[in-house]
Amino acid sequence: MRRVLKWFGFSFIGVVFAAGLFFVYMRLHDGPIEFWPGFTISTGGPFRSGELAASPADWTFLKEREEIEMETLNLGTSKTIWTMVIDGRLFVASGRRQTWYGQLWKQWPQRIEDDDRIILRVDDTLYEQKLVPITEGEIILPVLRESWRKYGRGSEPTSDMAVTGEFMWLFEIVDRT
Repeated sequence: MRRVLKWFGFSFIGVVFAAGLFFVYMRLHDGPIEFWPGFTISTGGPFRSGELAASPADWTFLKEREEIEMETLNLGTSKTIWTMVIDGRLFVASGRRQTWYGQLWKQWPQRIEDDDRIILRVDDTLYEQKLVPITEGEIILPVLRESWRKYGRGSEPTSDMAVTGEFMWLFEIVDRT
């Protein structure tokens, strides 16, 4: 029995050490880490590569793009996000707003009030932007429907309740200047 407990203890310490090393690696990495194509769930470090460009007046070129990268300057971290484009305007949503794990896991939407500045990285192009919270208005339902069309999660939205009922955060991404 003692041998089993000793093995378990060393194994546990090894796993914690490996996880700690991976966490440090993630935070030092240039952007989020893609484990394999189409599966990026990690938080990465700040962007160190890419060329700064003027913000486009129309984001339609991202309408069918699955993922882009976003660095939140208030946290100094980056993540992969899903975006929706409506009439050339760019939006990002974040769910699990009222869950305990959403409150722990989703730090960036909660800190936008402190500092709304972000940088988007699309391929090797950087865009200095900011996030504007959307809590009401006619744009919410079209954005939710576009998210449903593009990513196919859940049933087709018929109301703006997910945002107005504070189940999810919704932001428009706009030029910082």
